[in-house]
Amino acid sequence: MRILGIDPGIAIVGWGLVEVSGRTLRCIDYGTIKTSKESLKDERLKTIAFSLNLLLEKMKPDVIAVEQLFFAKNRKTAITVAEARGVILATSSGWGELTEITPLQVKQFIAFSGRANKLKVGQMVQKILKLKEMPRPDDAADALAIASCVAFYRNKIRL
Repeated sequence: MRILGIDPGIAIVGWGLVEVSGRTLRCIDYGTIKTSKESLKDERLKTIAFSLNLLLEKMKPDVIAVEQLFFAKNRKTAITVAEARGVILATSSGWGELTEITPLQVKQFIAFSGRANKLKVGQMVQKILKLKEMPRPDDAADALAIASCVAFYRNKIRL
């Protein structure tokens, strides 16, 4: 089973693909979709949709796991990221089973603390997936964490 984790954003969308085979988990690939802040919002959203569509076509995931949004500070940013997340959900529809997971669930699973910082999440992703180096940027590491967490919950894989 191939699980694509997606960390939504308007400037950077992180993605990470893992594969579950039996009770083992391995990283297939990871990266980001970036948009220019000089571009208008509609162009940025089109870029996300187009790039994600290409990625889905190439990766052929069975499950697409998208992180739910959590914002405590900036309403304007929250709305823009929510719009990007909507584009991600719409684009992903039909490419595989869609599922959602909260940031708290991911942090608790990956780093054993809902208050884990980006560095700790990245370090734990590196350890869990047995990667030579920590995935960069943080958005890609977060996406791998999302995919790994969903893989564990669905398949009871071994860490």
